[in-house]
Amino acid sequence: MRDLHLSLNQTQRVRLQAALDQLESDASSTAASAASVTVADTIPVNHEDNILKGHGTSDLDGQVVATLCGVVERVNKLVYVRALRSRYKPEVGDIIVGRVIEVAPKRWRLEINFSQDAVLMLSSMNLPDGIQRRRTAVDELNMRSIFIENDFICAEVRGFQHDGSLHLQARSQKYGKLEKGQLLTVPPYLVKRRKQHFHHLEQYDVDLILGCNGFVWVGQHVDTTTKESTLLSDEPSDKEETNNAVPPETRRNICRIANAIRLLSVIGLTLSVESVTETVEESVRANVQINEMLGAEFYVQTVEREAQRRASLVRKRR
Repeated sequence: MRDLHLSLNQTQRVRLQAALDQLESDASSTAASAASVTVADTIPVNHEDNILKGHGTSDLDGQVVATLCGVVERVNKLVYVRALRSRYKPEVGDIIVGRVIEVAPKRWRLEINFSQDAVLMLSSMNLPDGIQRRRTAVDELNMRSIFIENDFICAEVRGFQHDGSLHLQARSQKYGKLEKGQLLTVPPYLVKRRKQHFHHLEQYDVDLILGCNGFVWVGQHVDTTTKESTLLSDEPSDKEETNNAVPPETRRNICRIANAIRLLSVIGLTLSVESVTETVEESVRANVQINEMLGAEFYVQTVEREAQRRASLVRKRR
């Protein structure tokens, strides 16, 4: 997704270079204030005793040095380096989006953009009948009626297995199968851990799920009560399937939001519901077509807008 080939004219090149220079200068001042380090840099600890050396640090000749590039963080006596770019590192409680790759006995195996696959146990999710009870052999035989291969699922990280794989859970109606939407893959470091990863964009009738693992889901809004009643009912008839088709306007909104996420990912900006909606609204305000959102002009405009925003933040801090 980051390999976006743009055909820039001379004016656009000049504008883009000016915006990138502005972003670089702002980033340099911010990084300096945040004590950024590179490999082999010495981390000042003011000769404090009982310093705990955390991730990204090492002891060399009595000094604490950095073993990777990033920002120095301190929690009481613990000193560690937070990498600016890194692969997904799961934590308990993370909201993730995954793809079912295998239906195994009493479990589903999911691909989650991690070095190992994740496991969702049959006992760790709500059954379609909505009743909390012990799982039986009949439930195990009916596992394919719940999830099959290539289904997309939203779940929460519950813990780690003995072999290092993740143990997931989906014990809420907000978790489960994802339908009528698009799955996007972005660098995981662009999705910061927040209190809320489920977002309902009411003005577009779209659900946005920012998975901590770098999988982002954009799909038609599904009401929790409607979802529960659908699970409790039998398989829908052909008429009901026709009535449940995604409206054209919602499809266009899904595509526009997805292109906004693609654009922000290419630029390398942190993904949040605010940045995504701002990019979407700017494209609508500028009367930019959906297929033109990944074009050169809107790309340059987005970089310029981000440079202006960061410059205003720097001025406020001063």
